Amino acid sequence: MGVAYSVGEVDHLYTFFVQWSPETIYSKHSSKPDFLRVHPEALDVIDSLLSSSASETWEIVTVKQQNKRRPSVCSSADSEADEPLPVLIDQSQILNERHLEHLTNHIPARTQGSSWKLVYSTVEHGTSLTTLYRQMRELDRPVLMVIRDTDDQVFGAFSSDPFRVSSYCYGTGETFLYSFSPEFQIFRWSGENSYFVRGFLDSLQMGGGGGPFGLWLDSDLYRGSSYSCNTFCNRPLSLHHDFTVRDLEVWSFV
Repeated sequence: MGVAYSVGEVDHLYTFFVQWSPETIYSKHSSKPDFLRVHPEALDVIDSLLSSSASETWEIVTVKQQNKRRPSVCSSADSEADEPLPVLIDQSQILNERHLEHLTNHIPARTQGSSWKLVYSTVEHGTSLTTLYRQMRELDRPVLMVIRDTDDQVFGAFSSDPFRVSSYCYGTGETFLYSFSPEFQIFRWSGENSYFVRGFLDSLQMGGGGGPFGLWLDSDLYRGSSYSCNTFCNRPLSLHHDFTVRDLEVWSFV
């Protein structure tokens, strides 16, 4: 018993098997497509799929294509789970309840529910990038950087890895930039490149790709800048591209 499909339906069906079950089309010894044997019991399922109204809307995309299509910006208007506020083991000079509510709902699941411990603070440890690196020397978990500039704007970054000096970029797609200037926005990995974090003795860089950095800080943690970058497809985090740091804190999750 045979089943007749239109040319368009055959194209959809062939694309589906090439993407998700190539072994049914390509043999071990040939890279050319052969005839496809479909079990009779599967014909009804396939026919139902191709004849449904939803068949005109589904599409096969790669992970990279999906990453590019996914919005890189999430505003405070997005639906958020009501995660309980974290316990701050140490006092913050920057974070208030509003900041904690937003950040808690956007950090990776593996850090939610953890207490927050202050690893570095310009108030407590002074303004030195070298000291910041030293404070994280024994860390092996993600960190959250919080910056308040002289315009009283709050912004920063979540890094999947503690900040350190490195000759190469490090981090994972969990890394993101965020800003509360003026409303909360989060800028996740766009999938364009993997320039997440790179630490030098004289600067700390986050994001990039043939142009300025998403977030850049000098060796004194006093001057900084923020531009749109390919890694996060972000807007500038502060009111101005160049900013002056008033307070800076880095928190770990314990």
